[in-house]
Amino acid sequence: MTIYIKVFTSSLISCLLLLSMSSPEAHNYQRKQGQGASPLFAFQGNPPGGNMAPLHTTHREGPVLSAAPAFSFRRQVDPEMLEQSRAAQRLEWTLWDLKDRVKHRRTRDTRASELPTLKEVELVMNLSGCHRPIPKNSCPTDRHSRKYRTISGVCNNRDHPFWGAANTALARWLLPEYEDGERSPRGWHSGRLYHSFPLPPVREVSNVIMRDSGGGLLEDETYSQMLVDWGQYVDHDISFTLQSANQATAQPACSGTCENTNLCFPIQVPHDDRLSGQRKCLPFIRSSPACPSSTDDVNTLLHKLRTGLAREQANGITSFLDASTVYGSSSTLELRLRDPSSQSGGLTVNPHFTDHGRAHLPFVPNPPHACLPDPGGPPGERGECFLAGDSRVNEVLSLSALHTLWVREHNRLGHVLKSLNPHWSTETTYQETRKIIGALHQIITYRDYIPKVLGPEAFTQYVGTYRGYNSLVNPAVSNVFATAAFRFGHATVSPVLRRLNESFQEHDLYPSLSLHQSFFSPWRLLREGGLDPVLRGMLGKPAMAVTPDHLMTPELTQRLLVLSSPGSLDLTALNLQRGRDHGLAGYNDWRAFCGLERVETLTEIRSIISDPALVKKIMDLYGHPSNIDVWLGGLLEDHVPGGRTGPLFACLIGKQMKVLRDGDRFWWENNGVFTQAQKRELKRHSLSRVICDNSGVREVPPDPFQKAHYPHDFLSCDNIPAMNLEAWRDGVSKACSDYKEP
Repeated sequence: MTIYIKVFTSSLISCLLLLSMSSPEAHNYQRKQGQGASPLFAFQGNPPGGNMAPLHTTHREGPVLSAAPAFSFRRQVDPEMLEQSRAAQRLEWTLWDLKDRVKHRRTRDTRASELPTLKEVELVMNLSGCHRPIPKNSCPTDRHSRKYRTISGVCNNRDHPFWGAANTALARWLLPEYEDGERSPRGWHSGRLYHSFPLPPVREVSNVIMRDSGGGLLEDETYSQMLVDWGQYVDHDISFTLQSANQATAQPACSGTCENTNLCFPIQVPHDDRLSGQRKCLPFIRSSPACPSSTDDVNTLLHKLRTGLAREQANGITSFLDASTVYGSSSTLELRLRDPSSQSGGLTVNPHFTDHGRAHLPFVPNPPHACLPDPGGPPGERGECFLAGDSRVNEVLSLSALHTLWVREHNRLGHVLKSLNPHWSTETTYQETRKIIGALHQIITYRDYIPKVLGPEAFTQYVGTYRGYNSLVNPAVSNVFATAAFRFGHATVSPVLRRLNESFQEHDLYPSLSLHQSFFSPWRLLREGGLDPVLRGMLGKPAMAVTPDHLMTPELTQRLLVLSSPGSLDLTALNLQRGRDHGLAGYNDWRAFCGLERVETLTEIRSIISDPALVKKIMDLYGHPSNIDVWLGGLLEDHVPGGRTGPLFACLIGKQMKVLRDGDRFWWENNGVFTQAQKRELKRHSLSRVICDNSGVREVPPDPFQKAHYPHDFLSCDNIPAMNLEAWRDGVSKACSDYKEP
């Protein structure tokens, strides 16, 4: 038996190292063993192993959408995030292969019944490249770590250092549902039945449910376009699910196949689909698995080798509402974003372009870039992309504008703080400014944004009053929140990006754009009037109302992410496919999780989705309410009173917002984070004030999320309250006693 275990362990480590093509340990091991090139090095996106049939099925002939530039751009993410994604894939594939080998050995030798020891599994995890676990009670306790959060979120909770940290698994509020119990999404096998019905292809769902009736857009009666745009910005502060990378080439792996593989879950399209033309599928890259992140996870891996290795997905950024959109979620990116010449801890800005004297974001340093070029620029030259704390900054102009606004606010505040406290070091000034910016993100989101989304009753029920930090609360973003519930805002996106002049009328020089004209086009901010026309459009135009006839604009279902590709993508289909990829349970299971009644009959579903034509379409597609994808079911529910979601999403969003707040040791209201005087000043600030201080917009509504009519609902910036930074002034003696440089 001892000999068997040694051979078993050697095989395990050999397998892992051969998979780790880019790791130095793999090359060293290979040299020591005197091995030449292994056939394992030739795999192109599928893990090795004896029984991979469930991961490589359903061959479909025909060309696919050529969207490689779009996917290539989305891969321009933080190197630490990308490496963790690759490490997680190496670990997952090794464990799958190991489990398969164990099964075959048992059939040959009845004595071979034991699995690797805990130490051996931990060794495999470390060799894979996944982060080494941080033991309990090992987080630093110096004054700097008590005052300021780490950039990666590690050690926010001292007892559970990886709770909410970047590159850790999304939280599971319900067990994942895969067709094979481990990794094959629902709908992977076309013949599988659920409640006696097959799941409908996601593109068909989009075509039937989301198709625009052409009856004209309805405006939201209460809220502005800023409500939609802030929702997208906040989402990018707390969740980012990285797509799997081809281990051999690090290139998009799914743009040329219509097969289900370990990396690819292509979207089938109907023969007469107006988006697809002659194509038989749209490319879809599966989300990357997650690395284990604590000592408990090693035990979990050992247990899963005996039971089931259900795939989990990683959140590449911190779950905390900490302005990671401004600062990043890794030390590498944070350092790149900081201006080394600034004495006030400033962030780097664009050296080539300004916006009427105000700063623009810097460019991504390594060309070629994937953004669209200025039509007036040199022929064939690719447009430059902005660099920010989140790589999605270039997706749409409104998002780029908000990113730019907060970089300007950081530099403005840092300059004032340094003048008030000239004895502060650059690091102290940077950290104090970052702390204020994070607090403002929290205040604006929880005071001004979330109550409008949930409605007052649901906000009170699920979020409620802050009662202090709770170290027993795991603040990690949940899979269902990131993949379904907080994507409710996609239905509220307008087909038009408004650009307005000083009188909040259509701009003469820079007219409004169809939404797809603003995708990946940062050049428009540089050469078409800067931030001001875009910000006025966000403040001065209402959000789009969601109705049964207008559930999502064709700009997102027919013309999404057009770069140099001749084709387009469909956001509805992508959302549905992503939910299945992540193993999200069905609609009824989530209603039960929230304490809501399951709906089993046509009458019951009509009680929560009041439009009878819409209910008929849903039932014709899915056959049974329990089959409905959670994103679609939650989106279609009638809204709660005063809110912009139905009861299911109000529950899921509310529960998530509560744990994000209560499980954050650095939440702005927590004792010791700010003084009482500083808290009073922070509460005086607002997004409208940030716009006044960092743009050329001179008139704003007091509440930027409220629908406003110009001029009577607008105030001069002179009348918008601002915080007084004198609350942050201290003396030299206090600074010397309170601060230690990290």
